[in-house]
Amino acid sequence: MAAVTPRFRVTLFESPCRLKTARNAFNYTPNSFLNNTNANFFMVTSVPPTPPAAEHATPLPVVNISSYLFARLDRLPERRVALREFCKQHNLKGTILLAPEGINLFMAGARPDIDALLEMLRADPLLASLQAKESFSEKQPFSRLLVKLKQEIIAFGVSGISPAEYTSRKLPPRMLKDWLDAGRPLTLLDTRNDYEVELGTFDDAVPIGVNHFRDFPEAVRQLPEEWKERPLVMFCTGGIRCEKAGPFMEREGFREVYQLEGGILKYFEECGGAHYHGDCFVFDHRVALDPALHETATTQCYICQHPLTLEQQQSEKYVPGVSCPFCWQAPEKTELSLAEREARIQAVANPLPGSLPYTNRRPLNVPEKYHGWNLIDFLADYHPHVSRDEWGKICARELILYRDQPWPMHKPLWAGQRLVRLEPDTIEPEVNPQIRIVDWQTRLVVFNKPAPLPVHPCGRFNKNSLTSLLDLAFPEENLRPAHRLDANTTGLIVFTNHRNSSLRIQRQFERGQAEKTYLCRVHGQPEWTTFACTAPISRETAEAGVRCVDEADGLPAQTDFHLLERLPDGTALLEARPRTGRTNQIRVHLWHLGLPILGDSVYLPEQQIGTRITQAIDAPPMCLHAWKLRLHDPDTGQPLEFTAPPPNWAQAD
Repeated sequence: MAAVTPRFRVTLFESPCRLKTARNAFNYTPNSFLNNTNANFFMVTSVPPTPPAAEHATPLPVVNISSYLFARLDRLPERRVALREFCKQHNLKGTILLAPEGINLFMAGARPDIDALLEMLRADPLLASLQAKESFSEKQPFSRLLVKLKQEIIAFGVSGISPAEYTSRKLPPRMLKDWLDAGRPLTLLDTRNDYEVELGTFDDAVPIGVNHFRDFPEAVRQLPEEWKERPLVMFCTGGIRCEKAGPFMEREGFREVYQLEGGILKYFEECGGAHYHGDCFVFDHRVALDPALHETATTQCYICQHPLTLEQQQSEKYVPGVSCPFCWQAPEKTELSLAEREARIQAVANPLPGSLPYTNRRPLNVPEKYHGWNLIDFLADYHPHVSRDEWGKICARELILYRDQPWPMHKPLWAGQRLVRLEPDTIEPEVNPQIRIVDWQTRLVVFNKPAPLPVHPCGRFNKNSLTSLLDLAFPEENLRPAHRLDANTTGLIVFTNHRNSSLRIQRQFERGQAEKTYLCRVHGQPEWTTFACTAPISRETAEAGVRCVDEADGLPAQTDFHLLERLPDGTALLEARPRTGRTNQIRVHLWHLGLPILGDSVYLPEQQIGTRITQAIDAPPMCLHAWKLRLHDPDTGQPLEFTAPPPNWAQAD
């Protein structure tokens, strides 16, 4: 066996004081040297040798890389096209996320192709320092190639956190092992989701206790105050989550925060499984890796996507493609009829929950622009439709809270701070609660939505919304919409009761695999029988918060129209099939064509724009109806078709 060459780490410091502090902090007694000429101070420490690979070890044929880099990226659409074409040519699969804050990727392919991708990325000066962690597999772990544009490469939802400019101190894996070997007092914080932690974590690590990284900030605020004075080492799979989690914790008052450099996977690569028990969840078909970075026997439930250990796969509740111990339901559970379910909805809607006075708690997040502003200045500038005097009265009544405590009007704020505005004696406008169930399946529910009825809490509506009513009627189901439907649009809307089923449905809408057919009654009568409108729709909202056609810089959009009937009153009944999913697409296209929808309070005849105020329950309806829907079952892939009966306006008077 070949000899192992000793290695050393050299750390450069600004002053002898910093050098002394570092030596004490890391509990080392290495040699240190002072260069008086250049006034450089550095510490040399030995690095434990890495045993050479077995002489006859042959890597598996597929190289898997995970990599990210926070950098201020421009020209995102062009980058996306170039990367997608490059990966197709090199037969690479996986996911690449591009955002203004940087790049995040998980890719797999043959060694020459992976090397070519990294070379291509690093040729860009903005990505020259991109590093990748590698593992190997027998087969391609990804089924497709995705190159997506995102607002963030790791969803966090807190403004003012910029890892490209600042991160917490990084702790190399071998140094963490040294600390743990020596029993150094510290707190290990696992920032991953609960289902990841279940498969494995460091000994004595404390899970943050979330199901999504967006919940991390609130979970941090629940940690004990005394932790703010302790050394705290956070970790995740590959390090990217900690890049944002660390600075946020420092902003919340934690004084000594470290992040494990390269995450668990880098620790496995350099230190093996020391001080770690179990496997590490990875976001591809391999599901989990052991400390040797080998794929394990862990799999995922096809229905609920929960990871399953080999032991859990032996459970009687695990039937591949049907159920697992985490989503199994007792067979004796009573199944309600559609009539009984609709009766539940009517029971919670009578009276409408928002019709009784209550104190509404509305979130109020502080954008990065307002970092350092005091509360009253922020409110007056951010919401100018309310006068400064009125905001002053609201603050004086202690109706702006932070962590359930009033925030003084002249006290400074910070970017990303989450305030709450209390609105006492709130009474919401009435809505139409006549919700009908078209179909109720195990993972998918289809409703015929009336109007006016917003899907989500928004604006003047909170309790009087479709999701809020369904939460009250079916608290055991956790129903969530898989796509959008305007408050004044009637017809078919799909809900699911599990996030993974919802994601599969959403992808069908995003990729145009779900076919939607609408009925529209419009002002005027077109000369054509069939027509495809391909006018681009603006990326940003314009006057009154609406969207319009933007030929210069709009997003591609297509709606296919078919004339069903020219009616005696000078209106026409059309069938509309959106081929893309832009906001207000059908309404904008018809308005652009000079055929605005009857009852639309925003897109008016003669190219006029109205208000965004939701119409009253006794106002004439907007004549837009989600009529038919074709998609595939999120679990079995079988085709599904649904129809909502046409409303009264879809016929001659």
